[in-house]
Amino acid sequence: MQTKKTYTVQEATRKLEHYCAYQERCHQEVRKKLESLHMIPEAIDVVIVHLLKHNFLNEARYAKTFVSGKFRIKAWGRRRLTFELKKKDIGKVNINQALSDIENTEYIEVFNALAEKKANSITGNDKYKKRKKLIDYLLYRGWETHLVYEKAKEFFG
Repeated sequence: MQTKKTYTVQEATRKLEHYCAYQERCHQEVRKKLESLHMIPEAIDVVIVHLLKHNFLNEARYAKTFVSGKFRIKAWGRRRLTFELKKKDIGKVNINQALSDIENTEYIEVFNALAEKKANSITGNDKYKKRKKLIDYLLYRGWETHLVYEKAKEFFG
């Protein structure tokens, strides 16, 4: 029979300090990690308070890092970024602050480059199917509908 390893609050705290130092984490991820270590709720709260107090855990910083990374690397639009952050229980204030860090000119440049790249990669003769594929792709990536439909009209009439 296999026994599950138990951790003291100090051991769990050290483990989670490394976990948070390695990569930005949100409260939800830290709580799940502690639950996976079979910590009791009181111990989870003690560890989270310690992480917050020593700045290992910071939701505003997490939101900024998340938005910056997903926008620059995956070219997600504001709608998808907001949705994903809400899923992680990040507050509205932190979400709006993080989104405001994206310059409008850069946002439009990334959108145009992504739309052009996708439009050029769509094969087929039916312009309506091509248009639908472009629209679906851009909406899935979280770009605003008015931008998406304007761009689709520009490419496929």
